[in-house]
Amino acid sequence: MTEPRPEAGTAKADGTPARGPRPRRWRGWAGRSLRARLVAAMLALLALGFLVVGVTTEVTLSRTLYGRIDDQLAAAAVRAPRTFQDQTPRETAQDDPGASGCAQPRGRGFPQGQVIGTLVARVCGGQVVDAAVLVEQGQTQPQVGGAHATLATVPVDAAPRTYDLGELGDYRVVARRMPDGAVLVTGLPLAETTETLYLVAGVVAGVTVLVLLVAGYAGVVIVRRTLRPLSRVAATATRVSQLTLHRGEVELPQRVAEQDADVRTEAGQVGAALNRMLDHVGDALAARQASEMRVRRFVADASHELRTPLAAICGYAELSRRSRQPVSPEVEHVLRRVESEAQRMTTLVEDMLLLARLDAGRPLACEPVDLSMLTVDAVSDAHAAGPGHDWRLDLPEEPITVVGDPARLQQVLVNLLANARSHTPEGTVVTVGVGTDGRNAVLQVTDTGPGIPAGLLPHVFERFARGDTSRSRAAGSTGLGLAIVHAVVAAHGGSVEADSVPGRTGFTVRLPLTGEEPQPFPGPGPSSDADPGQGPHAP
Repeated sequence: MTEPRPEAGTAKADGTPARGPRPRRWRGWAGRSLRARLVAAMLALLALGFLVVGVTTEVTLSRTLYGRIDDQLAAAAVRAPRTFQDQTPRETAQDDPGASGCAQPRGRGFPQGQVIGTLVARVCGGQVVDAAVLVEQGQTQPQVGGAHATLATVPVDAAPRTYDLGELGDYRVVARRMPDGAVLVTGLPLAETTETLYLVAGVVAGVTVLVLLVAGYAGVVIVRRTLRPLSRVAATATRVSQLTLHRGEVELPQRVAEQDADVRTEAGQVGAALNRMLDHVGDALAARQASEMRVRRFVADASHELRTPLAAICGYAELSRRSRQPVSPEVEHVLRRVESEAQRMTTLVEDMLLLARLDAGRPLACEPVDLSMLTVDAVSDAHAAGPGHDWRLDLPEEPITVVGDPARLQQVLVNLLANARSHTPEGTVVTVGVGTDGRNAVLQVTDTGPGIPAGLLPHVFERFARGDTSRSRAAGSTGLGLAIVHAVVAAHGGSVEADSVPGRTGFTVRLPLTGEEPQPFPGPGPSSDADPGQGPHAP
């Protein structure tokens, strides 16, 4: 079971503060699909293009409209002096302190040609003395609200400027000095111009959004249809990756269709390259399988042919030692060594022949096997062969039965116990346990020896694998014991695992309890070498 993650602000069992939950990281462009990136890039370019067009249009239209307003304002300023008529002489205006010497008009009237909304104001002494706005032709509005203070500050003879005149809105205003000393301020409304600019901006923005939506939907459809061949190529590669390629006879029927392997397109180039790679891989797998089969046949034939001469050597050596004629101690020692090495070579040949038969898929016996009794017998034999070890049993109260070959399953136990006896010092505790984990019978052999080196552990089930001097030929190991364990267990539809740390080494065998018949062994594991005479050395 996994340990629950502490919440933020709490502390762990050792007193160190616990970290809160990590925030989700933004995946960025690298975590997005190619389809999404293409559509997003297209929409970004379209949005940028519309933004440039919209800003350019708005700026150009604004300059054009304001230029036209300025031209109209210049013409209105020329006609503006005729707005105020019947001016009073300067000397008669001294009674009015606000006039400051400016002539005062007795009436007002906009001349023909002025635009509706035109504003004209007279400024004398920094104060607006009269102002009017043309509401309709022949009708004026004398009041300009609170715009007097703004109109009084308009610079004289300057370029037209935009002012906010309160209730009247924005006006384009220009001021000219009159011969009588007064300042005549003329202005034109910007309401229509501003409305036109806003209208164009809204239309451009609306069209931009509409085009982006349509382009996004169309882009998704087009990109998806365009990348469909690439998706089919990826599906083919996925199906190939799910094949078992590391052992046995392998066929690669999967290929990219011709329509998706057209080199004139980018996706077709990928498909064609994948087809060529699959052809090369298929040829290499076929060559590997042929070479492996030749090696297997050679090993099987050599093992079978060596059994007879080895048996003859052992027989003649034993017969020579039983002769009535006395032999010298040296000759007797030589004969004992010949017999010992012949027996050792016979064991090696028998192991190689067994592996060759399992590789060839020879069927195993199929009958009920009591693992508890099998374990008791194997441990008894191991105790007789290694009395210096401490052998222990961990058996359930009820017997555990599996369906399989009793002789081969016994060989599995014998090899595991021999491995523990050969590669651990005397006094090591070796425990053999039998149990179940639901659907499987579990057989476990553990010892308290020095353990298996970490670099060797992944290769312990390879053929002719040996470790360092602590697991050397001096102990009589052929390097095939654990390989036979793996092969027999796999032929029974089970699995075997090894784990080791200094002071504890365990081998766990799982066999199905469903009563399934043993299956042919699928061949060497993924890391085994085709040539049994090569590869790393392990027990």
